[in-house]
Amino acid sequence: MKAKSKAMPSLRSDAAAEQFVETVDLSDDDLSGFKPMRFEIAPKSATLNIRLPAPLLEAVKTKAKAKGIPYTRYVRMLIETDVAK
Repeated sequence: MKAKSKAMPSLRSDAAAEQFVETVDLSDDDLSGFKPMRFEIAPKSATLNIRLPAPLLEAVKTKAKAKGIPYTRYVRMLIETDVAK
């Protein structure tokens, strides 16, 4: 029988996260509850103002809400994903 997984520590810096990953064995831990997380590091120093048909904006807001993020972040994510291709 597998031992119960220990709680993951709260890592407050990149250095702490790197040290944790280098020193711990996660092979026996159940990580199925983890969700991907996206970090927004670059400062937002420019703005974009676009006009959209109301139904399109409502569809964007609905998709963003389903993902649990603000619609402006969702639009930025779509742009970043497309540009990265």
